[in-house]
Amino acid sequence: MSHTLGADELNLLDSWWRAANYLTVGQIYLQSNPLLRDSLRPEHIKPRLLGHWGTSPGLSLLYAHMNRLIRKRNIDAIFLAGPGHGGPALIANVWLEGTWSEIYPDVSRDGEGMKLLFRQFSTPYGVPSHVSPPVPGSIHEGGELGYVLTHAFGAAFDNPDLVVMAVVGDGEAETGPLEGSWKGISFLNPARDGAVLPVLHLNGYKIANPTVLARKGDEEVGWLLRGHGYDPFFVVGDDPARVHAALADDRAAHAEGMDGPADRRRGAGGRHLPRPPGADRAGPRESRSSQAAGSLDEVVPAPGAVR
Repeated sequence: MSHTLGADELNLLDSWWRAANYLTVGQIYLQSNPLLRDSLRPEHIKPRLLGHWGTSPGLSLLYAHMNRLIRKRNIDAIFLAGPGHGGPALIANVWLEGTWSEIYPDVSRDGEGMKLLFRQFSTPYGVPSHVSPPVPGSIHEGGELGYVLTHAFGAAFDNPDLVVMAVVGDGEAETGPLEGSWKGISFLNPARDGAVLPVLHLNGYKIANPTVLARKGDEEVGWLLRGHGYDPFFVVGDDPARVHAALADDRAAHAEGMDGPADRRRGAGGRHLPRPPGADRAGPRESRSSQAAGSLDEVVPAPGAVR
């Protein structure tokens, strides 16, 4: 199978990613005017802004590429999102593909449904800002940091046909449960268990300050992952086209390893994303003269947007 993205497929992937990014922003900021058919006014903005924009473009990018792999190779797969408050990205993708509206018909795939999707996010009697039980197919509580790999290995044990992509947030990576659960690969038996594909998503910041692993070089992070038994691949960049191509090539290479003999499947896994790919291109670099991309403000850029 060719790993190279053709122009048409690249355009489709990028269009999906950009649409998911818009839906993510809408959930964080908008309570009305979801399609921006009217000029944006203060009353369209939510009075309280919740969610984590900085981690969301990377989650949507990985979701899109995992879907591409599922369609091309017809694999049985599940996506687990570990980063806290990354819920709007997953909700955006699930609504975009139509699954959300199947389960919740009142949240239809039109302007009115989009408005309801935005309004229900992080509001009383709505949906939380992390990947929670109301999200169709969810088996992992995204806001409960530290358990994504534990749940990933649990899903893969005794399930030989399953591929589990587990996205590890870099703030989450500093928790005790997550540090211990890297060792789950030592208990994975490729002859009877599925494959776990961890993604270390180095967004750069947790809720209050920079993350430890994001401040280390690729070589040192690679040593850490290899020491646990993984074969890490590095995808770095903020040019969406280049990152799409790198992910498409890497995803397919991993899939071939998972489909191969047991000794090859065991090590298929670790990878490392030092920046949410394309996040700096997915939103403003600055907001009201303060840095948004690559700073703590990327959690919710322009927090005073309503004023």
